[in-house]
Amino acid sequence: MLTFRDITPGDRDLVIPMVRDFYQSDAVDHPVNAAVLERSFQAAAGPAEPLLRGLLIQWEGRPAGYMYITQCYSAEVGGRCVFIEEIFLKPEFRGQGLGTEIMAWLEREYPAARRFRLEVTQVNQGAVRLYQRAGYEFLRYDQMVLDKIN
Repeated sequence: MLTFRDITPGDRDLVIPMVRDFYQSDAVDHPVNAAVLERSFQAAAGPAEPLLRGLLIQWEGRPAGYMYITQCYSAEVGGRCVFIEEIFLKPEFRGQGLGTEIMAWLEREYPAARRFRLEVTQVNQGAVRLYQRAGYEFLRYDQMVLDKIN
């Protein structure tokens, strides 16, 4: 059975290795400093940062992956947008339909959302197919960022 629970600071040794695996996978196309990954975990696991929610994904009581979720208002759709910052399943849990269940759970968990948004790299075709099966479409905007991470 697939279950979800909020990440706690005590989950660090369980989640950080998965975060590192995520950032070394086809899901990410640029390196991210380990200190930033640690800071993001702390924000996702603690109450001090209300914008980021960290979730541990479990299959039959075993840790299967994690997600980071944030929300904002999207003027383009006139309502709340749930941004799936990171979603990761350990390799041994992939290809079993869990991704489809996770995407459906997100819609049930955030019924007021008018948009669900995520980023995907083109080389990560398994994820692209999963998201398309869940009804996601490409939104063709080029992103521009100004990072102030230090």
